[in-house]
Amino acid sequence: MASCGVGKRLDGFSPILAAATVACVLLGSACGWRNGGDVVADVEEPFPEKLSAWQLFVGKASERRPNRRVIPYGVATPLFKDYATKHRFVWMPPGTAAVYHPTATFEFPVGTIIVKTFAYPTGQGAERWIETRLLVHAKSGWVGLPYVWNRDETEAYLDIAPDPTVVHWRDPSGRARTIDYAIPNTNQCKNCHENAKVMMPLGPKARNLNQDYDYPEGRANQLAYWTRIGYLRGAPPPQQAPRAVVWNDPSSASLETRARTYLDVNCANCHNAKGPANNTGLYLGIEVTDALRLGICKVPVAAGPGGGDLRFDIVPGKPEQSILVRRMNSVTPKVMMPELGRSVIDEEGVALTQEWIASLQADCEGTGSSKARQMDTKDSSSLLSPGGGTAPR
Repeated sequence: MASCGVGKRLDGFSPILAAATVACVLLGSACGWRNGGDVVADVEEPFPEKLSAWQLFVGKASERRPNRRVIPYGVATPLFKDYATKHRFVWMPPGTAAVYHPTATFEFPVGTIIVKTFAYPTGQGAERWIETRLLVHAKSGWVGLPYVWNRDETEAYLDIAPDPTVVHWRDPSGRARTIDYAIPNTNQCKNCHENAKVMMPLGPKARNLNQDYDYPEGRANQLAYWTRIGYLRGAPPPQQAPRAVVWNDPSSASLETRARTYLDVNCANCHNAKGPANNTGLYLGIEVTDALRLGICKVPVAAGPGGGDLRFDIVPGKPEQSILVRRMNSVTPKVMMPELGRSVIDEEGVALTQEWIASLQADCEGTGSSKARQMDTKDSSSLLSPGGGTAPR
């Protein structure tokens, strides 16, 4: 029965779906994409072996239409993953809602399913779907489940230790690229998603969601839309909530704010006081205003071979002498950062970081932390204030 996703589920799912599931098992048929029924929310092991068993998408497999109450969403600045396109969705059990928080991840109810599919363009508007990751709020806490799509893209299967897959695509500059796309195993999910040793979502925060989205019924602000459909409680009007910027849109904010936003999204999941990299003393969250904590004129604590012969994490005015840039601009194991989640260099992200560091002014030699602490890093802290940043277009 586990192969059809029959396990411990939330109460309240459709009796029709239950009957259909039983029939599927008795007849020995494959539990494929169905045309009706509600989402099946497994909150305890064993979790379904097939993605289709969750009933997150309906219709033909090639259509992948979201089921009822499966809501698409976007973020202002996404995490880099080898230039992959990402499709995000969220589902919550009927009668439940997430609780708003101005800076932290929203508090989601048990049974919530956060969906993220990674795909690459194949030409003429088509895509190849590589993997779909589910982050499920089970009874025991959040659980990461990687589902890998088969060659025909008719089904995705749970694989707790997936092998890399070869992907061909063209990057933003038009270059033909080929990579061994790495899909994280279930343990690696924790490396990024754990905070204070508790696994949790990363993207669904007020500042990331406070932007417009083109829903089937029309364009709307995501915070307002989630509130209207009953998916979010306690949120203020969007103009009173923090708003992140678009890192690669120069018209959306200053150079510092855009660079700090990029580092916040791509690095601060580990580099914060409660994250896996807290022992480094390098904290890259958007809320950090202490320049030394941010790495400016800071001698690394645990860079190892990643630092090479460089002395400081960030050297104002000299990106080529900054360990941060060296590690972002590498794909060498034990040197590259982030160490998981990518196999190629984010050239545009590196360029932005280099430009920001080149704009900084301070002399690390003979000044140490006192000079670093005097630097003005207040610009990007405005993102945590109501209305911070500019609405992405």
